[in-house]
Amino acid sequence: MQTGENEQGLRKIMDLTRLISVVVLLLHFYYECYGLFVHWQLRRELTDNLLKNVARTGLFQPFLKAKLIALLFLVISLVGVRGRKDQKVKSKAVLIYIGAGLLLYFGSAVALLLKAPIKTIALTYIGSATVGFLLVLTGGTLLSRIIQQKLSPEVFNAVNETFPQEERLLQNEFSINLPARYNLKGKLRRSWINIINPFRGLLVMGTPGSGKTYFIIRHIIDQHLQKGFAMFVYDFKFPDLTDIAYNHFLHYKNGYPAPPAFYVINFDVLSRSHRCNPLAVETMLDITDAAESSRTIMLGLNREWIQKGGDFFVESPINFVTGLIWFLRRYKEGKYCTLPHVIELAQVGYDKLFSILRAEPEIEVLINPFVSAYLNDAKEQLEGQIASAKISLSRLSSPSLYWVLSGSDFTLDINNPTTPKVVCMGSNPQKSATYGAVLSLYTTALTRMVNRKNGLKCSLLFDEFPTLYFNGIDSLIATARSNKVATTLTVQDASQLRLHYGKEQADVILNVVGNVISGQVSGDTAKNLSEKFGKTMQDRQSISTGRSDTSITDSKQLEMAVPVSKISSLSSGEFVGIVADNPDQKIALKTFCAEIINNYNELAKESRTYQALPQVAEVNENLIRENFRQIKKDILDLVQTEIERMMDTPELSEKIIRKE
Repeated sequence: MQTGENEQGLRKIMDLTRLISVVVLLLHFYYECYGLFVHWQLRRELTDNLLKNVARTGLFQPFLKAKLIALLFLVISLVGVRGRKDQKVKSKAVLIYIGAGLLLYFGSAVALLLKAPIKTIALTYIGSATVGFLLVLTGGTLLSRIIQQKLSPEVFNAVNETFPQEERLLQNEFSINLPARYNLKGKLRRSWINIINPFRGLLVMGTPGSGKTYFIIRHIIDQHLQKGFAMFVYDFKFPDLTDIAYNHFLHYKNGYPAPPAFYVINFDVLSRSHRCNPLAVETMLDITDAAESSRTIMLGLNREWIQKGGDFFVESPINFVTGLIWFLRRYKEGKYCTLPHVIELAQVGYDKLFSILRAEPEIEVLINPFVSAYLNDAKEQLEGQIASAKISLSRLSSPSLYWVLSGSDFTLDINNPTTPKVVCMGSNPQKSATYGAVLSLYTTALTRMVNRKNGLKCSLLFDEFPTLYFNGIDSLIATARSNKVATTLTVQDASQLRLHYGKEQADVILNVVGNVISGQVSGDTAKNLSEKFGKTMQDRQSISTGRSDTSITDSKQLEMAVPVSKISSLSSGEFVGIVADNPDQKIALKTFCAEIINNYNELAKESRTYQALPQVAEVNENLIRENFRQIKKDILDLVQTEIERMMDTPELSEKIIRKE
């Protein structure tokens, strides 16, 4: 027990043992250097008799016996030393003391072989052995002051924050599997990021340059095409992802159950773009589809309206455009139901426009507020309702846009089992404000078509998702899982999503996805991710040094598995995240913090062999201009024909507005 009496008794035993060591060493000196003591007249008959009796015990033979016994007692006396712990005392210094001491202690015997006066030999021997003895004593004393359990030298606690991760490769017919490596207690281990259920949604985040495309998106395209997915790719920086998708499509197209086709939508290089009508008849089954398309167009052109849902001057333009779309859908079975025709119809004068619109019973309720305002000379109200729609739509009045939007090279049912498709839609960062609205319309129409029963497994991939307005993306992720529709969204930061979609809708999108992969992000995004990943049990150590003692405390404490600081300082290719599992494929270790492994040489070699996108058709300026003029003529003819029909029909003639 650590009582005062026991400590005092232990100290006395150590002192006695050390005294024995010193006495034995002094006797050795007296015996081996007897001539020196005679010279100094330090001998007495009593001491000589005592020395003879001790010598008979064999203490001095062989030569090193006495010195070894003295050293042994010294070591025993040091065993019980309990010096105050000191962080400054290092093992290296202790070893130097003890090593030098032993060298002098035993090496002093060389002095006895010197050819010199006895006095010099004796003093050299005694001095060397004594200094060696004291050095061993000093080193042994310091040894007890070393702190055996050192604190971790890591400044950022990186090793202590590591945790076990999934090392199994878990595959199925839908999975995305990314090879990776992670650090576990200072050792690099191989792991796999297994997205075994992509239908629960995948969110990829990371600042520019974090490696979203190079380390993740290209693998999603490759693996899903290899597994026979129909695919839609929104390529914000066209043709980066389109080139990847096209060349992988060429490699895997023979593995599909039915021959697939590849299509490109792009408004800059028309010769390499197919034509497709996002308002085609097959996408407009009832007026609610027209309303959804109208909302997508108007909110895509006026992103600030997203956070003003329900406002009178927001809903009125949407209703107006809904009426235009549905009118064209009903006219001659949708012959002119295209966005260019909608834009041109919106520019028709109010007298003729309102006359032909209110002749259609299904949209009369939508048009009546505008007609009433017009007939009652409420010009300010009418302009507030309609002008914003006309001005917004006029931004899309472009011959190149009209060319692509008015054709029908393919339909948007990309997951049709009999005609599967891979569709890439390219944007332009310099024209994203205009192109984004049109591509949003394509996206809305496409998702209506693919989110149906009995379709082929389908992958929807949105690069730089906030540049699109996608009304109902949260609903798509939540409901399309049963229809085998996998949705991948890439964003740079959650704040970017909140800026374009508003806080409430952005939070829903961020929380509804089941799989999250994030590169370097900061701020609230990093904080929310850190909280999402939870905590792990981590070792904690502390040293407390007092005047007489030093205490070391070891403990365990729950800390963030991936702290905010680590997420904010990830290098390119390093990702953190959490994956979802299936009932039949459980993943206990869902959270990961790893570096995705890419075969750089192989990918570079693959990129060099990529084929360029094929030319779709010969498109010249005259053809584009002629199409532009034809659409304007179609609307003029339509209005004239309808007015004449109404004048010839008694029950409709009274609906013709003749305002002076």
